[in-house]
Amino acid sequence: MVHVDDDLAGRTAIVTGGDSGIGLACARRLARAGARVGLLDRSPRVGPTAAELARETGVRTVGVPVDVTGPDAVAEAFVRVQDVLGPPAVLVTAAGVPGNDDGFDITPGRLAEVMAVNVTGTLLPAQEFERRCRDEGWPGTVVAAGSISGRIVNVPQRQGACNASKAAVKALVRSLAVEWIGFGVRVNAVSPGYVRTETTRRDVETDPERAAEWRSRIPVGDLARPEDVAEAVAFLAGDASRHVVGHTLVVDGGYTLL
Repeated sequence: MVHVDDDLAGRTAIVTGGDSGIGLACARRLARAGARVGLLDRSPRVGPTAAELARETGVRTVGVPVDVTGPDAVAEAFVRVQDVLGPPAVLVTAAGVPGNDDGFDITPGRLAEVMAVNVTGTLLPAQEFERRCRDEGWPGTVVAAGSISGRIVNVPQRQGACNASKAAVKALVRSLAVEWIGFGVRVNAVSPGYVRTETTRRDVETDPERAAEWRSRIPVGDLARPEDVAEAVAFLAGDASRHVVGHTLVVDGGYTLL
């Protein structure tokens, strides 16, 4: 089978939040397209996860534990990946945290925590990636994981901090896309709806009524798989989308249409 992203073979991709969920699904999809993949994650298990991905797909990988909110840590992680896999040509920023807090109860500390991971944790890897592409004169693609939470108010749960952070990611992607395209770096985003990650699975199990309401609002009738988001990421990462710049590709089963 020929995929639109066959041009990814032999390229190096870096995926933040790569130890689980959407990030791991993206890493797996890029590896199956033939890309070498560096997984960055705060989980200490990211090394074994990368090794398992290499055994599964036959491509070279490396896993680096890192806090994506720290500029020095991010820079060191990129050095480690490049030393092992070569210069990166693709970056997927999938690290993120939820922010399920009633608006009245959101504290400055909680807001800062959510914004740090979701926004700063998108910006710092993107900056490090763009800097390397610009200094070396090679093209690159950035795909940021946003969320429909950046364009709607989720219900029945209350998550003002998360919504604010994802709206910031969407705006950041548009800004960076305009600034960096002149250096040959394309920046886009995916905007998932409700996805069957481990975190969501726990939510479904503890609050089935909430899950039923989610499903009732999704025209296709169910939550997405992480692999559904990964397919969209693979398209944006490859040359088939070479004229797509600053776009947010919504993967929500029609949720935001209603």
